[in-house]
Parts: sequence; C-alpha cells; structure tokens
Amino acid sequence: MADEGFTHPRLAALYDPLDPDRSDLDAYLRMAEEFEAHRVLDIGCGTGVFALLLAGRGKDVVGVDPALASLDVARAKPGAERVRWLHGDATTLPPLRVDLATMTANVAQAIAGPDAWQATLRGAHEALRPGGRLVFETRDPARRAWEEWTREDSHSVTEVPGTGPVESWVEVTEVAGPLVTFRWTYRFAADGDVLTSDSTLRFRDRDEVERDLRALGYTVDDIRDAPDRPGREFVFVARRV
Repeated sequence: MADEGFTHPRLAALYDPLDPDRSDLDAYLRMAEEFEAHRVLDIGCGTGVFALLLAGRGKDVVGVDPALASLDVARAKPGAERVRWLHGDATTLPPLRVDLATMTANVAQAIAGPDAWQATLRGAHEALRPGGRLVFETRDPARRAWEEWTREDSHSVTEVPGTGPVESWVEVTEVAGPLVTFRWTYRFAADGDVLTSDSTLRFRDRDEVERDLRALGYTVDDIRDAPDRPGREFVFVARRV
C-alpha cells in the first residue's frame, strides 16, 4: 500500500511543489539513451515527472503506481496523453515487452516486505524483453542517511500556488534493523489543517540486492554511483537474460 503522502489528494498535490528539483532523474534519462530504450516502464511513477520527461523525448512509456491520487495529478499534466497510466504495481501489469524498467527515487526501498520485493522484481522481469534492463537506486545503509532526517534539518515553509504557505518537516519514528520509519508533517496556513504521512524504507546492502536479482533471473551488469549523491547510493543496472 502507498503512503498517505501519495494517496491523499491534498498531499499528492504537494509532491511536485515541495520537491521541484528533480535533477536526480537526469542520470536515468541518460541511461535510457545509453541503452537505446524505446519502450520504458516506470514503476512507481507517482505524479509522472519521469514518465513525462521520457515521453517528451519520444519514448513509448507506461507508468504504473498504486496511488490513485498521484496518478490523478500525473494525468492532469500537459502531455499526459502520451503516457499509458496504470493503477497498480509491477505485480498487476498487463503483458508488456519493454526495453527498460525503472524505479527512481525511493521506490525500490519503499517496497519494504521481502515477498513484495521479490514479486516486484519478478513482475519487472516479466515485463522486460530478453536483454532488457531494470535500473533502480537504493541508499547505502552504511551511510545511515536516516540520521539526517530531523525536524531541524528538514523544516521549511513553501508558498504553494493555489494553496498558500505549507509548513513541512520530517522526523524518524523508528529504526528496526534494515527498516526505517519516518513521519512527514504538513501544516496548511490557509485553514490550519495538519496532515501526516508515515513511510517505511528498507535499507538493503549491496550483496543482498545482487543476490535477489540473480535469484530471479537477472544478470547484474553494473552498480553505479548516483551522480547527484556520490558515495551515498547504489544504482543497479540488471539485465534480463
């Protein structure tokens, strides 16, 4: 199930205004060109930022997400008609044969349960043509990124068009082994409404991810650094053989 931040219409509408810098997607756009991918599956497409960037470059794109409110935001954007939007996840896909499947940002880590993770990798594998690639990122647990997720470091007030000032911050609520749970809080100045969204991410180490990929029929072609966060993340490039 998706978090409230993606399923609640008022919060889904905040996703893009509160995170306008998506330069993290540049590396994925370059890989789509590097691998000469014409058909792309964007797993966990959210509000459609990456899917629309791909479609703008002439790619045939399918975007899938379990959060209907986020898909509603995506479908309302200019150019949305060029993307095939699906409500669901990698386990509910129709027959596809794509050149590239992606999970950008937190998508891979947000699939926290081992069974759901393996089912997602299996679903992506089925959607890829032979030789097609799955690309995704996951934070290096050794860097303990969650220690920086504090109210002091994250607090901001953003003027959102049509909404007014929105105050937001994040706090970690639990660290249990590889699982880190945190809560985003949003306060709307216009009416005083306060909404929260709880999320849990799984921090998998490099060896664990490699084992999972190989067990499900992938060859790991490369493990790259994230250009915008050097030394902090692994970017996996796995190929369906």
